[in-house]
Amino acid sequence: MGGLKQNTLFYGDNLEILREYIPDESVDLIYLDPPFNSNRSYNVLFKNESGEDAEAQMTAFEDTWHWGRDAQRTYHEIIETAPANVANMIGALYEFIGANQMMAYLVMMTARLVELHRVLKPTGSLYLHCDPTASHYLKIALDTIFGAENFRNEIVWKRTTAHNDSVRWGDVHDVLLFYSKGEKYTWNAVYMPYDETYKKRFRRADADGRKWTDGDITAKGLSGGGYTYEYKGVTSLWRVPLETMKRLDAEGRLHFTKTGGIRLKRYLDELPGVPIQDVITDIPPINSQAQERLGYPTQKPLALLERIINASSNPGDWVLDPFCGCGTAVAAAEKLGRRWIGIDITHLSISLMKYRLKDAFGIEEGKEYQVIGEPQTLDAARHLARQDRFQFEWWALSLIRAKPQGGSGGRRGKKGADRGIDGVIHFLESRGKVAKILVQVKSGHVKSGDIRDLRGAVEREKAAMGVFLTLEPPTREMVKEAVTAGFYHSTAWDKDYPRIQILTIEELLNGKTVEMPPSAHASAFKKAGRIRKEDGSQPELL
Repeated sequence: MGGLKQNTLFYGDNLEILREYIPDESVDLIYLDPPFNSNRSYNVLFKNESGEDAEAQMTAFEDTWHWGRDAQRTYHEIIETAPANVANMIGALYEFIGANQMMAYLVMMTARLVELHRVLKPTGSLYLHCDPTASHYLKIALDTIFGAENFRNEIVWKRTTAHNDSVRWGDVHDVLLFYSKGEKYTWNAVYMPYDETYKKRFRRADADGRKWTDGDITAKGLSGGGYTYEYKGVTSLWRVPLETMKRLDAEGRLHFTKTGGIRLKRYLDELPGVPIQDVITDIPPINSQAQERLGYPTQKPLALLERIINASSNPGDWVLDPFCGCGTAVAAAEKLGRRWIGIDITHLSISLMKYRLKDAFGIEEGKEYQVIGEPQTLDAARHLARQDRFQFEWWALSLIRAKPQGGSGGRRGKKGADRGIDGVIHFLESRGKVAKILVQVKSGHVKSGDIRDLRGAVEREKAAMGVFLTLEPPTREMVKEAVTAGFYHSTAWDKDYPRIQILTIEELLNGKTVEMPPSAHASAFKKAGRIRKEDGSQPELL
């Protein structure tokens, strides 16, 4: 198993990717926010499930687990191959919880936590982001795998404002479980600004405007002694020797009181701030007006991940997010000069990450980072289409930066009211008017009627253009039908574009793209704002 020499996004099952690609003791920091449908009824999560029925419900992008064949297989694998304490732990939980969604979640998470422990360096740390629905069970698993002695904190993040839960205390927080791999681990003190109440203590100011308050410089009442001498008529037991007292005086750091005492000036601008605590209330959630909001349903604030990464890693360290979603941990790592690895099981998330890295940092796939697991050839695209046509659809849409119809949900079998339209591209026309391009994706069995349907949808939705993405070559009749649709004239650019365009996957893989106004910006989600990177050395992952 070779090492990674550059930042990497992986498409696929993180358990398989961890085992195949990530070496032992190679990662400095792991952050994971595994999907779990905690909004479901608590009782439903513990309801016994039949494997066949549950497996039929399970989808790659749905935020829940079910007890099916995969969970049963993984459970037996843990019992047979995991360390004895882990096998005993998961067996005891199964006896207690039974075969249900909660147990499926814990089984799948335990298998992954074993691998994550393996890839962590001896000085590494792990932060598991969850909510109170399953945090107590996850802590049992983490205590078993990492050792209870390596539990460092249960961090509470207030993720929402107060709301009325009617029959219980308002549910407003998430939990982050912080573990180190060993007794010695990377830790950097992180400070928050003082609040206004504390700042009001600094009422005095020097001539240059520097605010200060005074503090005791005597050693009275302190254990460990001090220094007894007279200074400018004041004899006392001082905390500092005479030479230091003279230096402080020369620097203007002594305050001589009206009552004849000497005190030390403490300047506000020299104090580091309040050390971070295990209750986080100063980082708000991503609201509808937040500039960093991308529209991803479980997006976490960049500031939260920056705080974690600053505290538990150094510039040049490797940060791993095995459930990267929209990639906030990856974005924070990139900003702070860390190396990173992101893994996700949906092409929608991988596509979003590529857009985000381009928009926020100006970096592109193949140069500053690599993507492993996405189709690179026509045969690979055909394989993906046979394996999962909805993953193929999301991947194909990403090739032209189209937003999946229906938003970020895009769930399997939930096509809803899109009436055959799989994606949309928005662009700006003259006077700020937003125009759109409708996109349809087909993996096989294409015919001229498909083009007529797309043309009809363009007219019905008053769209500017339509794009038909096809895995198979179009027929002559399809090409003829597209040509007869004529052109769309862009008033902003005073140029004509084919109203209906047919693009094959092979053409897209070879660099061809949609003919559209150059001002257009297509994205599966809202465009990420530009982020200024901080410097940091970047060693290889050995």
